[in-house]
Amino acid sequence: MLKAVEIQSLSLSRGERVLFQGLSLRLSAGEAVALTGANGAGKTSLLRAVAGFIRPDEGAIAFRDANGEALDPDGARRDGVHLLGHLEGLKPTRTARQELDFQTAWLGGADTARTAAIARLSLSPLMDLETRKLSAGQKRRLSLARLAAAPRALWLLDEPLAPLDARWRAVAAEMMAAHLASGGMILAAVHDPLPVPARNLDLGGLS
Repeated sequence: MLKAVEIQSLSLSRGERVLFQGLSLRLSAGEAVALTGANGAGKTSLLRAVAGFIRPDEGAIAFRDANGEALDPDGARRDGVHLLGHLEGLKPTRTARQELDFQTAWLGGADTARTAAIARLSLSPLMDLETRKLSAGQKRRLSLARLAAAPRALWLLDEPLAPLDARWRAVAAEMMAAHLASGGMILAAVHDPLPVPARNLDLGGLS
């Protein structure tokens, strides 16, 4: 089971522009790290690199079990990682129910966990609406439901609170705290502080 992520001397670029070089970070069970920095500093790119969607220019990303042994990266990402992007990635013609059912089944989640997530995030009145008809905050709540319906050790979150009002920010904070308390990990790109204790990693960059 995934218990730690190690980033060693990582360098990423976008096109001809170097985002950052020589970045190192270790994230262990129960820990959260908030990625800060100006727009374009590479926060989202780092999340996508950890998720396996971007190949680093240099350096390595390793996933480790409770004994410190290296895990197969593909397997660790498949079974241990959630990426909640800035864009929700919802199919617009699916209903919220179809989308959550599909994602829960695809990710190997349980029906009971899905039902509990729907209740926790008050999604029942929205479940028969096509996702294109949902507001930004409602879409984010549907995406948060996926995190609860199919648990994963590592949450990669890109501005997770941005579309949410105060009520749902509080619920998201409770979910994050529970995830960390159960030994989960959070790596989040943020402009506003995370609502849970977190180390800060400032990527700098130009605004």
